[in-house]
Amino acid sequence: MPDFTTCAEQEVRVSPTLHESCGVFGVFAREEDVARITFYGLYALQHRGQESAGIVSANDRRLYARTGMGLVSQVFTEEDLSYLPGHMAIGHTRYSTTGSSDAANAQPILIDGPGGSMALGHNGNIVNAAVLRADLKEQGIPFSTGTDSEVMAQMLAHAPGVSWEERWAHLMRRLSGAYSVVVLTSQELMAARDPMGNRPLSLGRLNGGWVVASETCAFDHLGATFIREIEPGEVIRITDEGVESFQAAEPKVASCIFEYIYFARPDSVMNGKLVYPVRMALGAQVAKEYPAEADVVIGVPDSATAAAVGFSQESGIPFIEGLVKNRYVGRTFIQPDQRLREVGVQLKFNPLPELLAGRRVVLVDDSIVRGTTTPRVIAMLRKAGAREVHMRITAPPITHPCFFGIDMGTRWELIGGRMTVPEIKEHIDADSLGFLSIEGLIKAVGLAKEQFCLACFTGDYPVPVPLQMDKLALEPTPGSDRHEFEWTDAVPSISRRP
Repeated sequence: MPDFTTCAEQEVRVSPTLHESCGVFGVFAREEDVARITFYGLYALQHRGQESAGIVSANDRRLYARTGMGLVSQVFTEEDLSYLPGHMAIGHTRYSTTGSSDAANAQPILIDGPGGSMALGHNGNIVNAAVLRADLKEQGIPFSTGTDSEVMAQMLAHAPGVSWEERWAHLMRRLSGAYSVVVLTSQELMAARDPMGNRPLSLGRLNGGWVVASETCAFDHLGATFIREIEPGEVIRITDEGVESFQAAEPKVASCIFEYIYFARPDSVMNGKLVYPVRMALGAQVAKEYPAEADVVIGVPDSATAAAVGFSQESGIPFIEGLVKNRYVGRTFIQPDQRLREVGVQLKFNPLPELLAGRRVVLVDDSIVRGTTTPRVIAMLRKAGAREVHMRITAPPITHPCFFGIDMGTRWELIGGRMTVPEIKEHIDADSLGFLSIEGLIKAVGLAKEQFCLACFTGDYPVPVPLQMDKLALEPTPGSDRHEFEWTDAVPSISRRP
C-alpha cells in the first residue's frame, strides 16, 4: 500500500496512495448494448483511476459522449446510458498524471479533425507533449484541455497520410513516452500500444464482437474471451470487416514492472502470467532474502495480501489478517479536520489487538514511496500490542520518479531517493526492514529483465525524459503559452543527478 499524497491541485486531500494514470476500454458489437458493456468494463477497471470517467459511443453517422467527475458508478445513470447509442464505444476511467483533476480534462477526449469527429482515451504519459503541443498551436490547432491525451488526439487527427497505417506511423515516430489508447470514429474502433509496451492493453472476443481493455479482468466480468495482448507498437483496427492489425513502430520493449507489484488486479493476466501467483512469488523471494524471526505474517490489504501469503509459505510463519481494510473508503468531498487527518489511516485500516498482542509481526507491503503512511501503520500495530514489527517490501527502494503514467511526485519527495535503508528503518520505526532486490524482483516475476522498465529503481529511463515534469505544464497560464523543460541528453545521465 504505497504512500504518497495525491496531486496538489485537488480541492480535497485524501489518504496518501500510489496512483496509476487510467484504465481504457473499447467494444465493437452490433448485437450488444455497447454503452452498458463499456460501463461494466470500466467498473472492472476502477482500480486504475477514480477521478473521472467517460464513455463515447458511435454509430455509422456520429459520436455520442458522456463524461463526469467521480467513480464510474457515480458518473453514469440509466438515463446517461440511454443517450449513448450505436454499435461501438470506448470508455475511460482517470487518475490525472498530466492535467488537473477537472471535468474539462475528463476522457475520452472528443475532437473535430479534418476527417470528422474522433474520440480518444489514453493510459500513460507523453513526455514530449509540451513541445508537440506548441508545434500544433503554431499550425493554428486549438486546445481545450490541459492533457497530453488531447495532444495525441490532435496529432492523429492532423497526421499526414492517406491510410491509418501512415498516420499511426507518423504519430509513433513523434511521440515519446507511454500510451495505451483506444480511438473511436464513426466508422471504426482502434486500439494501440506504444513501442515500449509500457502500459498494458489486451484484445478479447464477445458474442461475435470484439473488446479491448487495459486488463483482462474486465473480460472475465463480461463473459468475454481473452484472445491476446496487443503488441508494443501495434495498432488494432476493428470494423464490420473484422480485425485488422499492423505494426506502426518497431518495438523497444520496456513494460512497467509495477503492474505486477501493485497496479494490476491480481486476477489479470499480463505477459502470459496471472498476477496473483507472481505476487506470492515476490513475497516468497523477499522471505528468502530477508528472513525474520516472528510469530505471524500480515499483509497491508489488499495489494500486499498475496505477497504476505507467499512470505508465510516460504518462511513457515503463520499468515493472519491482522489488519482489516474498510473497502468502502474512497474519495470524499467532506474534508476532515486536523485531528481526523492525523488519524486518517485508521479510516482505512483497523488492527485486531486480540491477534497481535505480544506477538512478533512481519508486516509485508508492496512499496514505500514517501514514507508518510507506513509509520502510522506500524504505530497502529504497536498500539494494538505487537511486540516487534519487521517490515518487508516486495519491491526495491523507489529512488526516481516515473514519467510514464504513475504519479509518484518529484524525486526529492521519494524517501528511497534521500535516505538509506537504515535511515528509512528508523523513520518508520520498524525493528527491521528489508527491500526486495532488483535481481530477486526479476526472478520472482519470471521474465527477462530486458523487457521491463526499472527506472523508478535505477534512474535508467528507456527514453530521454525531462529532469522534472509538472503535471499542470499543459494547463493554460495567463499571458503565456510557453513551457520550458530541461531534458536529459542521454538516458543514463539522469541517475547521476542529485
